[in-house]
This record gives sequence, structure tokens and C-alpha cells, in this order.
Amino acid sequence: MLFSQVRGLPVVSLSPGRRGRFAEMGVLRSLTVDAATGMITHLRVRGRHPRRETVLAREAVHAVGPDAVVVRSADTAAAPPPHHDLPGRRILTEAGDERGTVLDVAFDPATGRVETLLTTRGELPAGRMLGLGDYALVVRTG
Repeated sequence: MLFSQVRGLPVVSLSPGRRGRFAEMGVLRSLTVDAATGMITHLRVRGRHPRRETVLAREAVHAVGPDAVVVRSADTAAAPPPHHDLPGRRILTEAGDERGTVLDVAFDPATGRVETLLTTRGELPAGRMLGLGDYALVVRTG
């Protein structure tokens, strides 16, 4: 599945909401990735108020499908890590050489493991990621 396919999907909680139905939390705004492990660690959900965001740990995810993201609980993450979007991020090698820009990210929805980065210069295996910050995604050269 691609980040672009899940961004904007409704996020619903298995915890009953009003009238005993699934609680609708909002829409998926973005996914936080730990570049060192290549794993999605958190989901960022935009609620009904545009400036309000809920951060959920990846472990809360029950299922990701083409129509919605279902979470076990609406409990927010205790201390969410800093967030940097991968799509649109500049890519640099550990030596500082420019390697394009991230266009999209392929991931396994069942495990949250990032599989491939789709870039302006082709596909890049996720195992080459070293770090992700304000300025760029840093990758191994070889």
C-alpha cells in the first residue's frame, strides 16, 4: 500500500462511540516513520477541527483498508516523537550527495514496515534509510 492511498482515509475506533457505533475520529493526515528501523511508529489524525490533531501509536491499528483505517482504541500517544513527512522530503546520501525527492512510500499495512521509497530518481529500498530530519532524509550510498 502507498502513503498516498491512505492519506485522507477516515479513521474509526473499535471503541464504541455515541449510540454504540464505531467512533469516527477524523481523517488520516500523515504517518510518522522511524528511519533507523524502517517502521511506521505513529498515525496523525486530523479531527473535525482543522487545527486539532490526534497522534496514535502504530500498535493501536487494527486494520488498514482501501476505505478506512480501524484502530482498537482512541487513546493518544503519551509522548509522540517529532514528525517529518517523507513524501516531498529531499534525499541526501551520508556523503551529502543529492539523490532526488521522495514522491511516495510503499509499506506493509499489516506490519507498518516501510518497503520502498518511490523517488524522483526511481525506487529506493527502505533498508537504505539512516535518518530523517527537518532538512532531508539521509540514506546509505550503496
